[in-house]
Amino acid sequence: MAVSVNLDSQLDKAYEGLTVSEVLDAPVAALAGVSEADAEKLDAAFGIKTVRDLGTSKYFTLAAALVDLESAAK
Repeated sequence: MAVSVNLDSQLDKAYEGLTVSEVLDAPVAALAGVSEADAEKLDAAFGIKTVRDLGTSKYFTLAAALVDLESAAK
């Protein structure tokens, strides 16, 4: 099944119109609201360089799972 989404409002202008794979391989600063300075801090603290790294980080994955668990318990 083909799925289509418009991510433009969630991305920096320079990254609008890219495929999901291209966005995942882009630097985290491609995400709207993430500055170059933020990206540098994520890299220094967690070794996160790309959107894919952010989405698969064990720390962020665990935090998201905990939020989901709390929501499911309500």
